Amino acid sequence: MSIKKSVYLMVFLGALAGAGSVIAGPAVKSEDGKYLDKDGNPTWNKKDDGTWDWYTFSGYRRYHAECHVCHGPDGEGSTYAPALRVSLQTLTYDQFQETVVNGRTVHTAGKESVMPSFGTNKNVMCYIDDLYVYLKARADGALPRARPEKREAKVDAIKQYEDACMAN
Repeated sequence: MSIKKSVYLMVFLGALAGAGSVIAGPAVKSEDGKYLDKDGNPTWNKKDDGTWDWYTFSGYRRYHAECHVCHGPDGEGSTYAPALRVSLQTLTYDQFQETVVNGRTVHTAGKESVMPSFGTNKNVMCYIDDLYVYLKARADGALPRARPEKREAKVDAIKQYEDACMAN
């Protein structure tokens, strides 16, 4: 093989190797361990070494404690409830909060689906941003069907918020 062809092959293989890798989320700033997008909504962040933000990791844990029974593992859906991985591709942060807090009923082809209200469930409400961030990472295709292997440490601001929320 000629040197020129070898160089082209190396460039092509290098491009392929990086094509599916996510280096960082859509975050534009960070406040007290929470990453925010351009609109000020919570979002995920993944560092180039594979370290995920605390909220994505926590959201994974909370999702599988509270939501996967109906919505399936990893937000993939079930015969009982829709795939939140798909829903979060179009659902806004405000719409997500509205649905979780108040619940909703959907009528489709003579079938009724009910999402109950979780507005009084502290295990959901104190972690609603965590749940959103995790599901957004899944919806954006950044997080595969697995627990984030590496995570940032939980900062004091997150601990203080969590303690105050759970105490009320």
